[in-house]
Amino acid sequence: MRDTPPFRADHVGSLLRPPRLLKAREQHALGEITPAELRAVEDDAIREVVRMQRDAGLRSATDGEFRRTSWHMDFIYRLGGIRPTDEKIQVHFRNENGELDFESAALAVDGPIRLEDTVFGDDFAFLAAQTDPGITAKLTIPSPSMVHYRGGRAAIDPAVYADEEQFWADLSAAYADQVRRVAGLGCRYLQLDDTSLAYLNDPAQRRLLTERGDDAEHQHLRYIRQINAAIAGRPAGLNVTTHMCRGNFRSSWAAEGGYDFVAEALFSELAVDGFFLEYDDERSGDFAPLRFVPPGKVVVLGLVTTKRGALESKDDLKRRIDEAARHIPLDQLALSPQCGFSSTVEGNALTYDEQVAKLRLITETAAEVWG
Repeated sequence: MRDTPPFRADHVGSLLRPPRLLKAREQHALGEITPAELRAVEDDAIREVVRMQRDAGLRSATDGEFRRTSWHMDFIYRLGGIRPTDEKIQVHFRNENGELDFESAALAVDGPIRLEDTVFGDDFAFLAAQTDPGITAKLTIPSPSMVHYRGGRAAIDPAVYADEEQFWADLSAAYADQVRRVAGLGCRYLQLDDTSLAYLNDPAQRRLLTERGDDAEHQHLRYIRQINAAIAGRPAGLNVTTHMCRGNFRSSWAAEGGYDFVAEALFSELAVDGFFLEYDDERSGDFAPLRFVPPGKVVVLGLVTTKRGALESKDDLKRRIDEAARHIPLDQLALSPQCGFSSTVEGNALTYDEQVAKLRLITETAAEVWG
């Protein structure tokens, strides 16, 4: 088994919010409880979910993203120079039963981008204090790409950034500052969540970017460069991974397609220690793109779906791991769910017990495959 992240059995980060936490969030929104009272409920829920991850056999623990509404915007809006707008962004999702739309506030870059406070710094410190010896506290944040993918060049005030190169330089510098700061808090496991690098494999998504004026055919190259700039100065001992999915909202997805379009540049150039890749069904394509992964990097196969509660069989998981091992050595592979269980506060369509069963399945299968 691996002693450094990512681990042979791992998970993406977000977990189903318990009912009492959802109730407290509702009460806070109505002004019925104070921020301190809400945080106390969050604290208790996080203590319990950290114990659940330990009992499931995991060697890493997140706070389930329990203090967030969404996996990415809670972080992005805390960067200096970025604010929400009255304009709404609509993302079209689909699932096995039909279609639905997700609506959220757009963003505007109306000032120089900078890191004013360590985003989620207090949250990480609390998480780390709850983890037992031998368990690594893991922090998840959206990658720099997500700031741009939400609105593209149109979201950037030309009076602030007449030159888009300066926008990218400032964005990566703000992220580099965040990376240094969380490492200073003791973080040894940081994950950059990124839907854009997976979305770009979908011709329909590339068409949407082209229509808004972006260079969709080369956008992934820019994103790879900027992520590398953000993590280039990371302290020794900080392991960085990226997670790529095609959308995750109430058991629905937004994009489809294998990793072929971005694979060669992504796997050979992105300077992370591991890649969390969703591979729970045919939407993700086959394992052939893994041939581009260089030695020393770990691919965490997201074979266990978080989009429904039915439990996968160990035999099927082992068979698919064997299939992946035809393209990359088995020693460079690990196992996880394909995405978070609750990328937004609403969560996916499965129960708490089904979530726990999937995490235990992952740890048991990994132990049988890798020892």
